[in-house]
Amino acid sequence: MTAIAPTILATCGGLVAGDWTDSLYGPLLHHAIELAQVVGRRPRVTHVNTAGGDQRHVEGAELEAARLAGVEASHVRFFPHPNTPDLREHILSQDVVWVSGGSLLNLLAVWRAHGLDEILTEAWQRGVVLAGGSAGGLCWHEGGTTASRGPDISALADGLGLAPGSLAVHYDSDPRRRPAHQAAVASGELPGGYALEEGTGLVYQGTTLVDVVSEREGAAVWHVQPTDADGRRGLTETRIEPRVLPELPSPTCPLPLISPIEEARTPR
Repeated sequence: MTAIAPTILATCGGLVAGDWTDSLYGPLLHHAIELAQVVGRRPRVTHVNTAGGDQRHVEGAELEAARLAGVEASHVRFFPHPNTPDLREHILSQDVVWVSGGSLLNLLAVWRAHGLDEILTEAWQRGVVLAGGSAGGLCWHEGGTTASRGPDISALADGLGLAPGSLAVHYDSDPRRRPAHQAAVASGELPGGYALEEGTGLVYQGTTLVDVVSEREGAAVWHVQPTDADGRRGLTETRIEPRVLPELPSPTCPLPLISPIEEARTPR
């Protein structure tokens, strides 16, 4: 665990489509690993898919992407029961905890039932990088806007609170998100904070925002703050231009590609 300070990377990103494989670690996920500053061994990343219901078919794509990235990967799951006998020991042995998207409401409920919220807080304090996309970015904040309760976007003001303020995700791709988040911040239902367009992320050291990053040109992050002028509540949105992360080289196929005829000739 070598991050220089308690570190969080909250994003709208993660895995990306591969050319000859299903998925690859995208630039934001690679950046989470860089923030851990691992030296002399393979980075350890554990994937947590609680928000999506711990679906096993997702894990295969993540493990393949991790192998191509040179990462030692594992999973934490809670259905039908925890898959590790000592959850705290496992989390504290990781360099990065990457949380995928889905239901923020369900994620928080399950984590708290199993005490993972307290374990993650300890891991954060010890230098394990906490990161993720969508619900996996929202969860670290005081609150955010979510589709967890159904088709409408609603405010949830009960996040883990390791990162200050509120967060919105999918700000450019889901037309419901922006007005719902603006209304929640303007009314005081949520504190001010940030909103992420697709492919962007926020880097916190401790509770201080230290970097704003993106895996694509033209994407923006928004600083969303409430205002109160003459007793009338409102809000301001300020566009932030992220630092664009470098493109990743295409991974080299780790196994030789041979034709079916050559395969048939190969002794087994």
